[in-house]
Amino acid sequence: MLSLKQKQRIIDKYKLHESDTGSSEVQIAILSEEIKRLTSHLKTHSKDNHSRRGLLKMVAKRKSLIDYLSHTDQKRYTTIIKKVGLKK
Repeated sequence: MLSLKQKQRIIDKYKLHESDTGSSEVQIAILSEEIKRLTSHLKTHSKDNHSRRGLLKMVAKRKSLIDYLSHTDQKRYTTIIKKVGLKK
């Protein structure tokens, strides 16, 4: 799990307006960071199936948010994909 400081740093980087904490871009960025952290954890602890299940749920949630963004606003979709560093 990300610390409060790490999460706030991500929110400040990806927010759309001053009081934005839950837009699709922010949620995608937070999930991407947690996925990276959990992936590195699973490389050393390969038999941690509970964490693997959590990782799969996070990946599915991020995919649904990305799909939603691609259908509603193509410009925001391409921007967040480039910022976070995901494949199209």
